[in-house]
Amino acid sequence: MAQQFASDNYAGICPEVWAAMQEANQGSVPAYGEDPWTTRAAEAFRRLFETDCEVFFAFNGTAANSLALAALCQSYNSVICSSFAHVETDECGAPEFFSNGSKLLVARTDNAKLTPADIRALATCRADIHYPKPRAVTITQPTETGEVYSLDEIREISAICRQLGLRLHMDGARFANACAALGCTPAEMTWQAGVDVLCFGGTKNGMAVGEAILFFDRTLAEGFDYRCKQAGQLASKMRFLAAPWIGLLETGAWLRNGAHANACAARLAAEVAGLPDIELMFPAEANAVFLRAPEPVLIALRDRGWRFYTFIGGGARFMFAWDADPARVDALAADIAACTA
Repeated sequence: MAQQFASDNYAGICPEVWAAMQEANQGSVPAYGEDPWTTRAAEAFRRLFETDCEVFFAFNGTAANSLALAALCQSYNSVICSSFAHVETDECGAPEFFSNGSKLLVARTDNAKLTPADIRALATCRADIHYPKPRAVTITQPTETGEVYSLDEIREISAICRQLGLRLHMDGARFANACAALGCTPAEMTWQAGVDVLCFGGTKNGMAVGEAILFFDRTLAEGFDYRCKQAGQLASKMRFLAAPWIGLLETGAWLRNGAHANACAARLAAEVAGLPDIELMFPAEANAVFLRAPEPVLIALRDRGWRFYTFIGGGARFMFAWDADPARVDALAADIAACTA
């Protein structure tokens, strides 16, 4: 099947991850995370982030985000997020479910990025007992529209969180893409900028399945192992969730994969710039390109065999993964040009 760019979830497993999985698939080791692979993966995270963080592994991003937010909140609390946030639009109420009712307070703006003003407005609009008490803020890095928070923006959000007594969670489903885009270290973009908890995405970075939850304030992780077990996220053969991270982190593939995906997005954005009736909906800062085009153009692209989603703003979304073929990117650009001619 010809490569498609509808989602970075279409991609297979990158070679470094495959090799680590194969190496882990030998012998008999203890179950439920008491194996050397899980220990080694956790230590790889601590080296990468330059801090003694608590590390947990989950099967998918919905569970990672939801359990992390549940660890920050009581049932009467609320979590401030963007209207574009994945926890709001695409997680089927899981954050509320796993927290026993913590409410999402959504900033109703046309911008996928939260601002300190958005946070202040939602956190201070009421203080009576009838209102769910704000407890946490979640930001998506990069956002669902492919935009990247700068380090200064994260610091400003962290500052308002500290001022208002809120915890800061980062949904990093495409964390590697953001690091590659900013050219910063993982530490600079997280705990050094004031992030309390990070969900680091592996699935979109070259793994088959798996996300990591990192608590930079270890006190916030108390009982989190029990949350994972109760939610069905404790893998009995944990080495197969942990070993792929060793393949990504110890080889540097996590960052190479993110950089390659970003470069392919930038390639498409550059090639379609200036085409008649084609408009870039959002800056192509990571591995996503959103194009606004007349409906006949979108129909023509689909008729040529291209798959894409239009669930954000009605434009065509193209996502690029670790294995994106530049020649296939060029073919997409050529077809877009042909459909607008």
